[in-house]
Amino acid sequence: MPVVDVDPDELRRLTGHDEKSDEELKTDLFALGLEFEGETEDGLLQLEFGPDRLDRLSVEGVARSLRYQYGDDRGVYVPNTNDADWTIVVEESVPDERPCVTGAVIRGVDLDDDALDSLIQLQEKLHATMGRKRAKGAIGIHDLTMLKGAAYDPEGDGGPAGNSITYRGVAPDGDRFVPLDADREMTPAAVLADHPTGETYASLVGAYDRYPAIYDEIGLFSFPPVINGRRTEVSTDSRNLFVELTGTDQWTIDRMCNVICYALDARGATIEEVGVDYPDGRLVRPDFEVETKTVTHDRIESMLGIDLDVEETVDLFERSGLDAVPDETDGTYEVSIPPYRTDVIHPLDLIDDVGRAYGFNDLDPRYPDVATVGSRHDRSKLESAARTRLVGLGFEDLLNFHMISEPENYDRMGLTAGTGAYGGDPPVTITEPYSEDYTMLRTWALPSLLMVLENNTHRTYPQDLAEVGLAAYADDDENTGVAERRTVAAALARHDATYENAKSRLAALCRGFGVDLVTPATDHPTFIDGRVADVVIDGETVGVIGEIHPRVLVEHDLDLPVVAFEFRLDALA
Repeated sequence: MPVVDVDPDELRRLTGHDEKSDEELKTDLFALGLEFEGETEDGLLQLEFGPDRLDRLSVEGVARSLRYQYGDDRGVYVPNTNDADWTIVVEESVPDERPCVTGAVIRGVDLDDDALDSLIQLQEKLHATMGRKRAKGAIGIHDLTMLKGAAYDPEGDGGPAGNSITYRGVAPDGDRFVPLDADREMTPAAVLADHPTGETYASLVGAYDRYPAIYDEIGLFSFPPVINGRRTEVSTDSRNLFVELTGTDQWTIDRMCNVICYALDARGATIEEVGVDYPDGRLVRPDFEVETKTVTHDRIESMLGIDLDVEETVDLFERSGLDAVPDETDGTYEVSIPPYRTDVIHPLDLIDDVGRAYGFNDLDPRYPDVATVGSRHDRSKLESAARTRLVGLGFEDLLNFHMISEPENYDRMGLTAGTGAYGGDPPVTITEPYSEDYTMLRTWALPSLLMVLENNTHRTYPQDLAEVGLAAYADDDENTGVAERRTVAAALARHDATYENAKSRLAALCRGFGVDLVTPATDHPTFIDGRVADVVIDGETVGVIGEIHPRVLVEHDLDLPVVAFEFRLDALA
């Protein structure tokens, strides 16, 4: 979960509620879903929240939410924008891997130390979340007074000329510039090789034939997504800013731009549009279009379990920063959503906002109107019994994430997706993952255990770990396209670990459930040839057991032998 550092004095000033104590602020923030995680040495509040509300990645966004919570602001707010004087001209030489650009001009902003720190934090938090560590979107913020724009006629009709900068591709050893935190000119390739920031983000563009670059009349001043030039560095003396964003997806960088613009608008800045001239057409940004969604009154009441009249419901929408127009003929609301909200994708998101504005603590719990008596599911009983047996055999019970990355699930285990080996089933991938570390549902649990061992090399051995958890794979024969299974996985890491150690514990586990175990030899790329076998329970092949291959151990920085087994939980039923 993202953690944001917020100055409580700034928060009081931006909300206009100087009378609020720190404890009162913490209570109000918790009602919004922001959890207090502690304080920094400088007395800043550390707040943790779900990554859906990216508009709260700065003190300005948190203050906006509080003002709605207090009823000081109501409904959708869209900043006024001045007409575009600047244009970003996109050339054909831009790398195909990073074709999109957007931006805005910010005028009249008062950047004291607190405001500048907040802006930098917002930039980096957006990079880490929506920008996927700059891979999907990267932000450059520049002192506008240090840019020299080229004269440009956006309409091509001889009218008044504006200013332009150019987004183009540059050869790795092409034009030089002085990057931030450097005192000499460097080529883009030199930045990737010799500059600390360049080394960090070299993997994003290092394989390109040409690198992304942004130029003004003076020359190269931004090397996205890696680093800005020193010439346009922003300081507390900066009053006018140029914000540019590049990435792989126009929608993503446009929404990131909106979050920044709203934060600076809260500081009293004026937003000015920027033209983006692609070879096939022109865009005008920032994109402050207000979207709408529809939700029914009955669904709001049934989901929240409360009775509301229409006026009260509209009031709750407005106190959530939304506008709602009721249609009493069919009991629906057309709800307007502000441009900085990237999280509203379903009517349930609107109902969640209404519930928060009403106050979840004010909802009365009640028993469901269902005439049944609850009890544990048979599968749950089986899981519990398997865990108890494993603990009795000396294993430490684990609970790992069910999501993983494809390199962790396959490559580092020596597997190839779609093969017949256990764990090599085709993946269930996430279309828009929030993190490159969690891009799919794991097809087996053993990679999770090895990741734990990799992170525990500083702890004493032996380490005997086990998990009963979820695995899934793509299957066209299922209605959902996804086949799920519960899996039992165990690993023993010790200096004398052998196949026999794993086999004896697996045999004891099977005896406890009264099932027959056979382990015929097999081949599996994760294990050593000749030291690996199928797990066959009651005549059905349900898993694999063996000694982990040295190349897999080296990949996980493990210096001692590991033996492991994994099989389907339902085989014990």
